[in-house]
Amino acid sequence: MNLPPKVTERAFAKLAQINDSGDAKPLRVAVSGGGCSGFQYDIRLDRAEADDLVLESAGQKVVVDPVSLPYLAGATIDFADELIGARFVIDNPNASSSCGCGTSFSI
Repeated sequence: MNLPPKVTERAFAKLAQINDSGDAKPLRVAVSGGGCSGFQYDIRLDRAEADDLVLESAGQKVVVDPVSLPYLAGATIDFADELIGARFVIDNPNASSSCGCGTSFSI
């Protein structure tokens, strides 16, 4: 069985900070075709669907749809605040390569 993705406390803390200013929404992490390496991550605030995997901590939710789940098995969803910018990042053991932007990968 594939391991579900993990979400770091830092990512949940940033989501809580984002949601503090209004109506709390889950963070959706999805995979779609495209990008410079074949697949790309789609990370956005969204509502949870009935068939989503819901990862929850401290009242915050990260949701993954069933189609994206196999591509994110064992991945770690984190938040990075670096010189190039602050963003949610994914450390994906399934990706054989990724591009410099960090949002596109291949399997």
